[in-house]
Amino acid sequence: MIIAFDSKTGNVRRFVNKIDLPRVEIDPEMVIDEPFILVTYTTGFGQVPEKVDRFLKRNHVYLRGVSASGNRNWGTSFAKSADTIAIQYGVPVISKFELSGTGRDVEQFTSGVAAIAAH
Repeated sequence: MIIAFDSKTGNVRRFVNKIDLPRVEIDPEMVIDEPFILVTYTTGFGQVPEKVDRFLKRNHVYLRGVSASGNRNWGTSFAKSADTIAIQYGVPVISKFELSGTGRDVEQFTSGVAAIAAH
């Protein structure tokens, strides 16, 4: 399974670089024609980044799950983009992680991806 990601400050990029799966940084115009997991950041007060939103409008058919990075200082809006995307596209939230994630976050994400790939 491929990881499609977007990173604003480098935290998401550092997170996905810890994972031994193929990955691609998204572009709103690109097309992915195979199942993928999205890893994104959260912007503003819990919004989905515009670039990610445009990408998903074109590619949501193959979206199988989502994870997001955030900062716990935002309370209930922490990594909220994952919740918004999950509801909008009917996919599970695999994980939420702070900044570039910990080893435990990587393990949780990897296990979640494996469970999705097994179906």
